[in-house]
Amino acid sequence: TLRKPISQSSMADWASKNLNMHTQGIFRRRISISNMLSWNGSSIKKPMLITSNRTIKKEACEMFKLVQSYMGDRQTRLDRNHVALVTVTKCWSMQGLRDELYIQLIRQTTDNVCYRSLAWGWELMAISLAFFSPSPKFQSYLEGYIYRHLDSDENIAQRIKELVDLKNKKNSKSRKKRKQNTEDEGLPISTYAKYCYRKLQKVAVTGGKKGLRKPTVEEITHARNAILTPSLFGSSLEEIMLRQQDMYPGNKLPWVQTQLSQQVLALGGEQTEGIFRIPGDIDEVNALKLQVDQWRIPSSLSDPNIPASLLKLWYRELEEPVIPQQFYKECISNYENPDAAVAVVQLLPELNRLVLCYLIHFLQIFAQPSNVGRTKMDVNNLAMVMAPNCLRCQSDDPRVIFENTRKEMSFLRMLIVHLDTSFIKGLV
Repeated sequence: TLRKPISQSSMADWASKNLNMHTQGIFRRRISISNMLSWNGSSIKKPMLITSNRTIKKEACEMFKLVQSYMGDRQTRLDRNHVALVTVTKCWSMQGLRDELYIQLIRQTTDNVCYRSLAWGWELMAISLAFFSPSPKFQSYLEGYIYRHLDSDENIAQRIKELVDLKNKKNSKSRKKRKQNTEDEGLPISTYAKYCYRKLQKVAVTGGKKGLRKPTVEEITHARNAILTPSLFGSSLEEIMLRQQDMYPGNKLPWVQTQLSQQVLALGGEQTEGIFRIPGDIDEVNALKLQVDQWRIPSSLSDPNIPASLLKLWYRELEEPVIPQQFYKECISNYENPDAAVAVVQLLPELNRLVLCYLIHFLQIFAQPSNVGRTKMDVNNLAMVMAPNCLRCQSDDPRVIFENTRKEMSFLRMLIVHLDTSFIKGLV
């Protein structure tokens, strides 16, 4: 759902308080906010945002050149993949640079007369949102900027034409070059904006890429491809099933769900102490995620905690939880009633019902007394670690969240103990 972002006047007010106002000319006249936030073909001498950190000040100016290089506005020997990698790695490693990158991208995608450059600027924003979020104070500003471009393709085309005509009057020699630039169109800007909007909502919650390993070229390529090819992570169940239709037309369940679950069992997860509770190495989980998104399961896996952690992540990152939001109140109202809890499952949409039943069937294997003795994960522990991945409390009140967490766990426990999932064996 699209939330109404902060108004244009609020964004202008934010900019006036946070922008590091630049000057120009021999008299060092201050540049206006509108010019500060419009495409610039030359380099900058100081950061866009106010900062006292010397390292940030230096890196920000270098990063602006990288942004220009990626967008094709500055020549470079590096290919665009490596320009993106250097840019993203700087910001991923140095939190103070993240807002600076996003404000630079806002600037370079505003009043940009070259459509290709404009599209590549939005592409870099989309790639960046796969790795890190803006700070909470900058999120609303970025969200407002992206929101204004969700249906702006006609306005953008008109604006480019106006700017080109204006420049042509000033410099007739540029007419031929500018005309070529406007004809070099790629994806509609709204496609990038819609992707960035959804990605921003998610990364603001998840925080982006975790672990110690720096971003890789493969991850950059994957982040770019995700703009047009939705990831198996963070999408809706319907999107995932649509994506796998060509490769696995007969599958009634998401390939990613069944494959990761089977990997956990194949590696002896039901005999591993602390399974689902002890997290797998985050860098190994990230590497497996990249492979799974390319429909591959590596044969080199040895630790069941790796696929187990990724499986939990897949459930947690679904665009809508396995148990859709409209059934949430019914679930926490029937957390002590086995028959009512099972009845809720029968009300779910067919795909959600099958996915949930497969999960419960999977957890029932671990809940068997012979396995609990090894894993130390009884039905209560299983419910505790998996409930947050199936149900999402929408309240911001800590007391409500705390109270509902207990009820969510109890509801899932009821399903593990009482839900008949024997029919699942015939589905896989």
